[in-house]
Amino acid sequence: MLEKIKTLEPTRFYTAILMLIFILLVIVFHNLMLIWMILGIALIIGFYEAYKLYCGFKAPLWALGLMMFLWIGVYLYPNPLELIFLVAILLASYQAYTKKGQIKHFMPFLYPCVPFIFLFYLYANYGINSIIWLLIVVALSDSAAYFGGKLFGGKFFANSTFCKTSPNKTKEGVLIGISCATIFGTLGGLGVCSFSYSLFISILVSLASVFGDLYESYLKRTAGVKDSGKIFPGHGGILDRLDGYFFGGTLMYILLEIFKGNF
Repeated sequence: MLEKIKTLEPTRFYTAILMLIFILLVIVFHNLMLIWMILGIALIIGFYEAYKLYCGFKAPLWALGLMMFLWIGVYLYPNPLELIFLVAILLASYQAYTKKGQIKHFMPFLYPCVPFIFLFYLYANYGINSIIWLLIVVALSDSAAYFGGKLFGGKFFANSTFCKTSPNKTKEGVLIGISCATIFGTLGGLGVCSFSYSLFISILVSLASVFGDLYESYLKRTAGVKDSGKIFPGHGGILDRLDGYFFGGTLMYILLEIFKGNF
């Protein structure tokens, strides 16, 4: 086990420390405009990465302009679903006018744009406690699965590979990750809702974050690249770091909206 721990990349560790410091500063000094700006910068980079994954080339100016229009609207307009439908109509109109009916041009607006919208509204409607809760669940689900897989991968299952999409992800690691995320996530969610709802939501969000990671792995394998970008040494790009938060944050917001008034 100790030999496996020694193989962990130091660059990955140091980058994680810097990201943790940044997150702590944001939590301390958070406000709506700051969160919107930080997510907006991440969206621009993530959109650029996604376009290269989906289409194989840089995002054109019209796509970047529409994405920025959407993000400005998110801050000014209270209903995200209406904005999403509006952008879908604009995209369909553009595709019909130019006769470029390739679905891949739509995909960056679905992922990562829509998850970014839900992350912003999660903070706007449920406060910084919901973001801390999400951070606990997804970060533990990912890190505990990583270390758990390093230490215990292949020890409890004859075929320990979780799925073909991500062959390095082990069943042991995933189970350890979900277990840790559920335990500590339930405690973290008590600032937002009751124990039973916190437990239920933490389990589902942790599971969703796993599939967020798998979806990102699928995109990279399809595009034939190792990482979506290089902005974080040892961690890849924006999409590499936020994949679990995209799926987990979207599901958390939806579940909180469904159960609103009951907890």
